[in-house]
Amino acid sequence: METMDYIINTIESLVNIPSPSGFTAQVIDFVKKEAEGFGYQCEINQKGGLLITVQGKSDELIGLSAHVDTLGAMVRSVDSDGTLRFTLIGGYTMHSVEGAYCKVHTRDGRTYTGTVLIKSSSVHSYDDARTMERTDRNMLVRLDEIVKSKEDILELGINSGDYISFEAKFLYTEKGFVKSRHLDDKASVAVLLGVLKELSEQQVLPEKTLKILISNFEEVGYGASYLPAGITEFLAVDMGAVGDDLNGSEYTVTICAKDSSGPYDYEMTNALIALAKEKGIDYVIDIFPHYSSDVSSALRAGNDIRGALIGQGVHASHGMERTHKLGLENTFKLIKAYIGA
Repeated sequence: METMDYIINTIESLVNIPSPSGFTAQVIDFVKKEAEGFGYQCEINQKGGLLITVQGKSDELIGLSAHVDTLGAMVRSVDSDGTLRFTLIGGYTMHSVEGAYCKVHTRDGRTYTGTVLIKSSSVHSYDDARTMERTDRNMLVRLDEIVKSKEDILELGINSGDYISFEAKFLYTEKGFVKSRHLDDKASVAVLLGVLKELSEQQVLPEKTLKILISNFEEVGYGASYLPAGITEFLAVDMGAVGDDLNGSEYTVTICAKDSSGPYDYEMTNALIALAKEKGIDYVIDIFPHYSSDVSSALRAGNDIRGALIGQGVHASHGMERTHKLGLENTFKLIKAYIGA
């Protein structure tokens, strides 16, 4: 299978595995099996994240990361009418999930389907259906079960603290667009797996030994709070925001110079820009005012590293997201150039 086809197929597999922050064992296991299938050593850290080691031509260590956790929710309480109230996991607007199909995952392993709705859910029935403020206090989950009371819900094994995941709705179009929830950041995880696939099949060693972190708490701010000893340089591969007053697009790789956590390493960012120019990679440099990354959490935790951030452009991030095959390919090429493969 061609590498780009593999990347897109892997995105589809990844986005369809429910994995809100903290509920990531299944998707981590998927990535672990893929990486081990390419012949690379894997270990699970205490937070449940995955660390993949790729031996290089030298033992000097550099780190890369992408995060496999997504936006989601958790049951906050059960209402007397048999609907669920929820609390957010990650930062998103209620407009982006209103009407979304979802799943409720109980602590004992059962799964139920449902729909996220505003309380005033129909213009035929509620005067304020159009005007009710879209906040979590005004939202609910309607279960696809015959339930009429709180007791009915509890009998299903559903209770406060159960995870809620949102259906991805993946679609790959004839024009090369990848449409889905959770491209932030499962698209980048797939790109990194594509890099591992090529390294393995072509029996290529990167210039330095790689420690690739697949983090599982990035959306809540501490995905890379701990890094293995010896890493001096750390590259986060995450989505590039697309929008007002930004330079990125779905067709390019973005090199981020600064986000809301502060500037990225000057020399490391310059080196990535130089590599993109040298290799003819379609790139932009951008500033993300409402954004932080695994590098941000690693630096806040006191890790002594240089850090940089790149990623394919993703439109409507934290909503119904979309990227393009060209953006994935440019990101793939820049990672390969960075590791010297």
